[in-house]
Amino acid sequence: MPAPRLRTAFVAAFLALSAAPLGACGDKHVAAPRAPAVATSAADAGGMAALTAAAKKEGSLNTIALPRDWANYGVLIDGFEKKYGIKVSVENPDGASQDEINALKEHRGDGRAPDVIDVGGSFAQTAAREGLLAPYEVAAYDRIPEAQKDKHARWYNNYGGYVSIGCDAKRVKTCPSTFADLRKPEYKGQVSLNGDPTESESAFAGVYAAALANGGSFDDVQPGIDFFAELSKNGNFTPVQSSPDTIAKGQTPISIDWDFLNLGYADQFREKGVDVDWRTAIPFDGSFAEYYANGVNKDAPHPAAARLWQEYLFSPEGQNIRLGAYARPVLMDAMAQDGTLDKAAAAKLPTVEGTPTFPTKAQTEKARRTVDRNWAKAVSG
Repeated sequence: MPAPRLRTAFVAAFLALSAAPLGACGDKHVAAPRAPAVATSAADAGGMAALTAAAKKEGSLNTIALPRDWANYGVLIDGFEKKYGIKVSVENPDGASQDEINALKEHRGDGRAPDVIDVGGSFAQTAAREGLLAPYEVAAYDRIPEAQKDKHARWYNNYGGYVSIGCDAKRVKTCPSTFADLRKPEYKGQVSLNGDPTESESAFAGVYAAALANGGSFDDVQPGIDFFAELSKNGNFTPVQSSPDTIAKGQTPISIDWDFLNLGYADQFREKGVDVDWRTAIPFDGSFAEYYANGVNKDAPHPAAARLWQEYLFSPEGQNIRLGAYARPVLMDAMAQDGTLDKAAAAKLPTVEGTPTFPTKAQTEKARRTVDRNWAKAVSG
């Protein structure tokens, strides 16, 4: 659980609806509702009412790697449970995208597998390629930009953000605002990522952004790896994974992470009275944005609840809940046009210059392979 100006690149081919003859005439047919496990849309399952009834009968939804403070998942989970009376369980809440993919494989068929996943774009592509995700078009599928969804509806982006630099102004005399600043000797032992970039999409994005800031490109992420190798060598980079807890303890006073997380942490610290003055800057020299994708497990233990959860996340209610935590909903432009967008929440987003661009699927996969191959040796020695 993983993006800002959003960048990520990525209708669905519907399975034919089975038809059954009605009445004695034999010349009228209607599409028979399909079981939720194979339904490719709510209509395919008999409509939202039928899908909802089936989900309530299942009564549970298995999720994984969804921290309550990540893109408002706490509010979303509570809202879903209250609205539908379906219990949401969260395994390994602080897990990374790779943990989600592993769980799909390791728990297949044992009832413990996650029904749904929320992963970075490159991980969603991997899961789809490995045949782990079910094709399912949410009601808002056609309104999702083409570049933000799989053409077979196995995944689609839901929310995202920009890579940013968070800093505790009470522990850091002058907070950095660019990647170039992070080289300064005054930041020795203070610079961190939110995870291992070979497993965590947020950390991977931090490396990608560093590449753009250091002569790299969407086609060349190696300068980002070299940048962190340099920070590691000069002592500025710490391998401690940043989190609200490590920030509060002073272990990670500078954290490269999504802006929606850093901005949310600032609110949390203020509300809880934590002695942290957390500030967020979006580095202009390494501007990188991305969305996180949702998908349904092909072998979901609770197939109806899995599909209903997707409908909830892509409804105006769900998308505005994302916005309330500074995460940019994928349907933001469409909702602004139809009047369903929370304008007050949208006004609180940080201003970002320029139009976001996103790496292609091929570029992201190439970058992922490069990071997987070179990160540990370059940064950890």
